[in-house]
Amino acid sequence: MSRVTVRLVGVIACLGVGGLWAASAQADGNLGKVNHIIIVMQENHSFDNYFGVLPNAPPLTPQVPGPYHNNQGNGPCPTTDHTCVDSLNCTRDVAGNYSCTNFNVEADGSPSVFVFHDRNYCPAPDLDHSWPSSHLEANFSQPNLTFGPSPNDGFVRVNDTTEQHDSTTGESPTDDDTMGFYNEDDLKYYYALAQTFAIDDRYFCDVVGPTIPNRFYLMAATSFGHLTTTLSELFPPPGGYKPITGTIFDLLDNHVPPISWVDYFSDLPQAAEFRTPAPPHVQSVAAFFGAAATPGGLPAVALVDPVLSGALGNLSNDEHPPHDIRAGQNFVAQIVDAVRNGPNWQDSIVFIVYDEHGGFYDHVAPAIANQGGAKTPDGISPGQCADASNPMGGSENAGGGQHCDDSRAAAASLCGAPYIPTGASGFTPTGPYPAYCATFDTLGFRVPFIAVSPFSKPHYVSHTTGDHTSLLALIEERFLGNRHLTVRDANASTLEDLFDFDGSPSFGSSVPSSFAPPPNLITDGNGSCAVPSSPST
Repeated sequence: MSRVTVRLVGVIACLGVGGLWAASAQADGNLGKVNHIIIVMQENHSFDNYFGVLPNAPPLTPQVPGPYHNNQGNGPCPTTDHTCVDSLNCTRDVAGNYSCTNFNVEADGSPSVFVFHDRNYCPAPDLDHSWPSSHLEANFSQPNLTFGPSPNDGFVRVNDTTEQHDSTTGESPTDDDTMGFYNEDDLKYYYALAQTFAIDDRYFCDVVGPTIPNRFYLMAATSFGHLTTTLSELFPPPGGYKPITGTIFDLLDNHVPPISWVDYFSDLPQAAEFRTPAPPHVQSVAAFFGAAATPGGLPAVALVDPVLSGALGNLSNDEHPPHDIRAGQNFVAQIVDAVRNGPNWQDSIVFIVYDEHGGFYDHVAPAIANQGGAKTPDGISPGQCADASNPMGGSENAGGGQHCDDSRAAAASLCGAPYIPTGASGFTPTGPYPAYCATFDTLGFRVPFIAVSPFSKPHYVSHTTGDHTSLLALIEERFLGNRHLTVRDANASTLEDLFDFDGSPSFGSSVPSSFAPPPNLITDGNGSCAVPSSPST
């Protein structure tokens, strides 16, 4: 039996047992009432960085209590308490000052860095979120042991070494942006959405690492061995990458009849990683606004992409540091407004998610990936890229995939000295993958997640473990008869507990886009945002 056949048999076996867990978080009513699933994926923020003090925020209006609280430092929220947020352990005084107990230590023995309210909306330089460094952020002394409880103790030490170096003259308690968080004054629109609609405080990205492998999971339920966002892997081979198990676009196109989908892009369409970017499946963001204003004009599945290249400097709206977070909030508000105030609102869900943590601290350890006990979603280990680009030429064998040099180097960096047992063999591009090295059996860090829909349960916090492939699982259940790509999406929760499809309890709810005005980089109180930025990665 060939290696490819063995891999696919394993995937099929795990797919066969995956459906029960995926259906565990059920909605009230019929998912069939949803006709448009819209995904707005922004860049590089952890849950704590954006919503770590959500329970401390005052009511949106005097008529709306709270609505949230935290668990007072006693661990995760009870699963049945949907007004509890697993947040930072902070108190806030009447003057709005925070006192928090979450911290990371400094490498030089200087005082520990406690989480703090950061008023820098354009932190620079970019924080470290590579495959090796993200594992060190999770577990500084044993970075290959993120499978299980990680202390999340390496954020300061990693970034002091690689990105935001300590000053030789000392630093203040608020110099380490990796430990900063924003509040309702900084992100008024997002906080209002979170207080009005439904969120999940256990939504994780898929890879303990950077953008591209995480976005691959959104579209393919695997990164098929890729680990990096370097230019050599960011830009796909002609015609796009060809995962052995396919993409969500393949499932939608191959359905009888085909299911409509469009990637509405600003400058770099993420679907171009897998498809030649051309209409009707790849269109401009301007076309999205026209579709949203037309009855039935939106496709069944839509991706809406911000400016991802950094072409607008710090006014680029992807929220990737050092781009102004308020520019991204303004972009998202326009997308939500177009749906909320258009003729397709009654049967739509808008998901606002983030691709990965961006090097920002989160106090919750990465969750174990629920993929039927498999070490990887598709039999492909980190750095041993494989794809269907040239099956007869060996591309489906370990290490045979295209554009993988930098991922091999990243895998070797973590799966090698000094991070593996003394005398043990480390990573090889084609050989057996060492059992003591980090693999794809762990999700990444938590990221912000908001579900805006007439079906959203109001002021609701889900504690169901989800990830980017949960969005695929929901699409697959609604439109594809539960056809799946890998064991990751086959076992992913559809997060339906956030919704009530019978009652549409949030049909009349809205948040004014005036809560998210476009920022002025110089005159509105944050001069650091006027500093020229570097391109996103």
